[in-house]
Amino acid sequence: MHGVRCVHPGLSGGGAIQLIEGKARLVSDLFCDGLGACIGTCPEGAITVIEREAEAYDEKAVMATIVRQGEAVIRAHLEHLAGHGQRELYNQAIEYLIEHESSIPYHDVTVSSPESAKSDNHLFAACPGGTAAQSIKRDTHGHRVPSANMESELRQWPVQLTLLNPSAPYFDNADLLIAADCVPFAFAGFHTEFLRDRIVIIFCPKLDADLDGYVAKLSEIFSLHTIQSITVARMEVPCCGGVRHVVDRALEQSGKTIPVTEKTVTIQGGLK
Repeated sequence: MHGVRCVHPGLSGGGAIQLIEGKARLVSDLFCDGLGACIGTCPEGAITVIEREAEAYDEKAVMATIVRQGEAVIRAHLEHLAGHGQRELYNQAIEYLIEHESSIPYHDVTVSSPESAKSDNHLFAACPGGTAAQSIKRDTHGHRVPSANMESELRQWPVQLTLLNPSAPYFDNADLLIAADCVPFAFAGFHTEFLRDRIVIIFCPKLDADLDGYVAKLSEIFSLHTIQSITVARMEVPCCGGVRHVVDRALEQSGKTIPVTEKTVTIQGGLK
C-alpha cells in the first residue's frame, strides 16, 4: 500500500491524514489535534466524522515527524496552531524545536479564528524558552579586556524606538541595526560585529505594548529617509521573532524595498 503524506496546514492536523490509494484517511489518532480545520478545508462530503475512543493528541510526537520534512512544513504547522489560537500546543511545538536544537523558521503568529481573536491577536507573549530560568556557566578565570580599553561604536542617541524621532538626520543614508533589547547583553561582540557603522534601534516584541505603533514609526523612518540596509539582531527564543515581524510589516507599509539581514544570538551568547 503506497501512502502520500498530506502537508496542507488546514488538512493534515499535524500529520493525521495521508492520501492512501487516492483517499484521505486518518492514519493516527495520535497526530489528530482535534481542531477540525480539515472539515472546513476539504470539499463537502470529503470527510466523515465518527465518535469513538482515540489516543490523545501528542504535539511532541507530531513535531518529531514534522521536523524531518523541512522548514516549510514546520512553518505551516506552527502557523496552523497559531492561526487557531492553540497557544499551549504552539508552545509545545516551539519547546520541541528548542530542545532538539532545530531552527525556528520565521512564521506568522497572527490568530485568525474569530473565537480566539477576541482574547489575543498574536502569540509573541507566549514564549517558552524566553522565560525559562537557566544558569549559564562561564570561565571566571579567563582573560578579560578592561572596559577602559574598549571604544563604543554608538553613533546616535536615543536608541529605544519609542524615543526616536523619525525625522532625525542621522537616518539619512544609514545602515540600520534593529535589535532586540537582550541582544547586547548576550552577545559580547555586539559593538564590533553588529553596531559598528550602523544606526541602532532597539525594542522588545514581548514586553513592549504598542507593536502597531512601532510598525508605524519604522514605516515613517523608512519613508522619510534613504536606508541602505537593515540588520535585524534577535535572540533565539521564539518571541524574539517579533522583531523581524515588525520590520517586515513596516517595510510593507512604507512600500520600500530595503535589503534585510537577520542575525540570531543564542542564550549562551553565540551566533546561530
